[in-house]
Amino acid sequence: MIPTQRVILGAGLAILLIITAASIGLDVKSRSDSAWVNHTVEVLKKISDVRLWVRRAESAARGYEIYQTAGFLDEFQAAKSRIAPALAELRLAVRDSADQEQLLAATEPLILRRLDVAAEALRLRADGDGPGVQALVGRAEGRGLMDALTANLDQLAAGEEKLLADREADSRRTGIVLLGIDIVGALVILLLVLMLLRESQRTQVALKSTLLETTAAKEALEAAVAERTEHLVNAHDELRLSVNVLQSTFHSMAEAVLVIDDNGDVLLSNPAAERMLLHRTGMNVLNLRALSDVFHGDGVTPIEADEMPSARVLRGEHFEELEMIVRPHSGNPPRHLMISGRPMRDGQGNISGAVLVYHDATHSRETERQLHQSQKLDAIGKLTGGVAHDFNNMLTVISGNTETLVASLKQQPDLQRVARLIDDAAERCAELIQHLLAFARRQPLQPRNVEINAAITDIAKLLRPTLGEQIQIETVLEQGPMTSHIDPSRLTNAVLNMAINARDAMPNGGKLLLETQRLVLDEAYAQANPDVAPGPYVMLAVSDSGTGMSPEIRQKAFEPFFTTKEVGKGSGLGLSMVYGFVKQSGGHIKIYSEEGHGTTIKLYLPPGEGMTEAAATPTPQAEGGAETIFVVEDDTLVRNFVTAQLQSLGYKTVAAADSRSALQLIEAGQGFDLLFTDVVIPGGMSGRELAEVVAKRRPGLKVLYTSGYTDSAIVHHGKLDDGVLLLAKPYRRNQLAAMIRKALNGGMRAN
Repeated sequence: MIPTQRVILGAGLAILLIITAASIGLDVKSRSDSAWVNHTVEVLKKISDVRLWVRRAESAARGYEIYQTAGFLDEFQAAKSRIAPALAELRLAVRDSADQEQLLAATEPLILRRLDVAAEALRLRADGDGPGVQALVGRAEGRGLMDALTANLDQLAAGEEKLLADREADSRRTGIVLLGIDIVGALVILLLVLMLLRESQRTQVALKSTLLETTAAKEALEAAVAERTEHLVNAHDELRLSVNVLQSTFHSMAEAVLVIDDNGDVLLSNPAAERMLLHRTGMNVLNLRALSDVFHGDGVTPIEADEMPSARVLRGEHFEELEMIVRPHSGNPPRHLMISGRPMRDGQGNISGAVLVYHDATHSRETERQLHQSQKLDAIGKLTGGVAHDFNNMLTVISGNTETLVASLKQQPDLQRVARLIDDAAERCAELIQHLLAFARRQPLQPRNVEINAAITDIAKLLRPTLGEQIQIETVLEQGPMTSHIDPSRLTNAVLNMAINARDAMPNGGKLLLETQRLVLDEAYAQANPDVAPGPYVMLAVSDSGTGMSPEIRQKAFEPFFTTKEVGKGSGLGLSMVYGFVKQSGGHIKIYSEEGHGTTIKLYLPPGEGMTEAAATPTPQAEGGAETIFVVEDDTLVRNFVTAQLQSLGYKTVAAADSRSALQLIEAGQGFDLLFTDVVIPGGMSGRELAEVVAKRRPGLKVLYTSGYTDSAIVHHGKLDDGVLLLAKPYRRNQLAAMIRKALNGGMRAN
């Protein structure tokens, strides 16, 4: 190898090492930037938590001022007790910023003083000290403190948002520099290849010239020529090895690289370009538009021909991370591309071509979308579960009293008809709340090992009269035993909802296919779907030959109240209920659909262990009794309703509004046969904790719980704890009677 070639090869290898080291360093910095961005997002959440608890304490104080209800005092104390831990967490979180830490230190005394002022006002109102209240209000200290601490919290949040923006900008700059290094590396590699080829050509020309000039002295110089030829052969071998190294590096790049001339013809491309863009050397970049539909990053706005990356770079533009979505006409999945471009110029400075580097961001964008969708559904579920308890309390009173009203108006049919309408509306509201709770994953499931094939066969028989003769129902069931640990009634409801949706998507008739299969979701699938745990599953697929869904509709299909049906034709809760049931059961759900070609919804259910379990025997209609029932319920309307219903069934009743007063009555010697308590009650203890305390004083205590939504006190992993009886709100008189009797006779005892 001649010295010039050695220098070129050494320089190329040195540049490759420098680029590799720089890429590793920038990648480490990018990960650090991402960690700081996540930390800033967590600080913003903690600021929001402090603001939430302060506002809840303020709201409770105002509620007590207006309604004079003791429940607001408990709510104020509960909110107040959460503020100090929230401030402590926030104090730890902002230690990385001296300004934020100083601002928080100035805010904490304002918050504590505001709580003291509110507590003083509550105490004065509770004591009936009107002049003291007026004097406190006259100072207007509370409002001033609230305005000041709110302004400080806003300033804290603004500071963190600025930090978030700065750190995200730093992360983007790091990514741009990293991509720029890759582009520079590619250009340097190409330049070195050209220099090596040119040097080789120059060497060959020099050799031919030497041979022509020394023809007369050929015999004398044969030995020298042979030696020179041997050196050249070795040089060519080393040059070929160097070119192979550079080509291997170029061909192994994950990014697609195109080198084009000023007409758009591809002069050089790597295998990634052929896989990603279907481009290869000799083609023209205009083929991209001919083979695909090309859009801006929003996926909606088409890119015009003069705005294509190749057109822009040949006009002399430089750009980084230009976003583009390509939808191939071949039907292959769309690709989300990030493009960088640099023009190439000749010796006179004229544009002679360009280098385009394409990065496939499809996987990362889809992962971001799935994560955002999952977070949105979780947030909606938490909001739904939070309000369901109060709704179910009200529906319990409405349904129970309307049921009594209907029975008492037999002699007045017109009024009885109106009462039935109210009763039907209340029942419909209860169904909607149950669907919302299913989506929020707060339904108390009763899972058992279910033989899926047998269950699907029974469900198919149920569907035939429901869907009508125009829908052809087929089943393809994998042979052999196949059990899943699920709640069978919820499974039936889920399949029924999916089948009804399928029927509505086939207005002119069609085929509904139910399939079962055992399979294993591997690590690769779990990485592409962040909410999936790898392992074995029982797959149930429901397919139709209907109109299908667009990508936009598929992304919103699980959101509650989202529907494509006409007003009044659907609640939008069917698929959201299915989603909640599958997630609460520890499974996974996926929609595959294409407009005009139908839809398939796949449920991946947890496998069962051991033998299938027999379904529970329905509880027979129960009557009343003469025992004493101790009712613990904080809602006055519900408490009065329940005691009236129990008394109408012949029972004697004792009632308490919270755990503290209930415990006082029990310690005073109050006798009773059954403790009937709400799970979520004020007084310092939950219903479960109250039952455990009483059970220590009265061994063998019988307990029946009630709740408007499931709570971690009696439900874990979506399943009622063993030995627990729950009467879900809202409930009817006969359901109340049956569960009271079951608890008294069967004896679900406190653990």
